[in-house]
Amino acid sequence: MPRTNLPNTNLAANKHTPAPAGLTIDAALVTNGCVINAADFERTVLLVTNTAGSGKNVTVQAGGSTASYTATQGALVAPVPGSGGQVFFGPFSSARFQQHGGTLHVDFETGFTGTVTALRVPQHT
Repeated sequence: MPRTNLPNTNLAANKHTPAPAGLTIDAALVTNGCVINAADFERTVLLVTNTAGSGKNVTVQAGGSTASYTATQGALVAPVPGSGGQVFFGPFSSARFQQHGGTLHVDFETGFTGTVTALRVPQHT
């Protein structure tokens, strides 16, 4: 099955942005993972909320493209506390995480429930 598209919410410099609704992490998303297409790695931050009763891991996959010359450092695997715990991930190095086609792949441990939101931080103005 293809990965589920995770859209970016663009934050605006010197302005406010209402909190977006995150993408629901359910059994299908755990099975297939999600993808950020045309990722702006160095300006992308993920907010992950875990509503499962125990801590679960999020995995940002190491890149598979020729541009990912530091992918040998491996995937980023990090815990998110259970029962409503939230963790920010990123920004990310394109040299480590860029997949073919400029995408970013994110996976979730079995039993993970909650939400994931992708935020794109603006360039300094």
